Amino acid sequence: MPRRNARNTKGRIISAAWKLFYEQGYEDTTIEDIVFESETSKGSFYHYFDGKDALLGTLSNVFDEKYESLIPALSAEQDAVEKLAFLNHELFAMIDGGISLDLLARLLSTQLLTRGEKHLLDRNRTYFKLLRKIIAEGQQAGQLRTDRTVNEIVKAYALWERALLYDWCLCGGEYSLVAYTDAMTPMFLESWRSADKKEVAE
Repeated sequence: MPRRNARNTKGRIISAAWKLFYEQGYEDTTIEDIVFESETSKGSFYHYFDGKDALLGTLSNVFDEKYESLIPALSAEQDAVEKLAFLNHELFAMIDGGISLDLLARLLSTQLLTRGEKHLLDRNRTYFKLLRKIIAEGQQAGQLRTDRTVNEIVKAYALWERALLYDWCLCGGEYSLVAYTDAMTPMFLESWRSADKKEVAE
């Protein structure tokens, strides 16, 4: 029970922080605001985080919560490529419409500079577990090529998504992230289809 309460406390702090970052901006959000919104205490806050900047790394938690909410929407009628395209669209639509470009850029820059834990690369994230499951099932069903391992395809897909996010930040959000990914990601994913499935599609 104490462990569950600890997870709940940390989760409440993270959820409150990102709600406030979205509503009033990162710079204008104080630790006191986060503590008040999460109904916790400063002691609890500093037990989990060294300061406000440490919360930037928890954006991956927000992403994973989105993935978890999308799992029930995945249909058995969708093949692996369709599932991956769906997840990509939904996450990037959330980012495009609800995550500040400045906050995303801060997260990506901290992941480049940190020498410790890199949250985006944590293989225990819901993100990576879900990707492995979809890709493994896709290979077993003959939908995806098998000349590459599950982990190799997962890495390529994750790299593709990070590249899209980095480019969007570099360009200052001058184009619609979701419109661009909807146009380009399906073409990228088609390269992972098995030869048999490509022939059927043609």
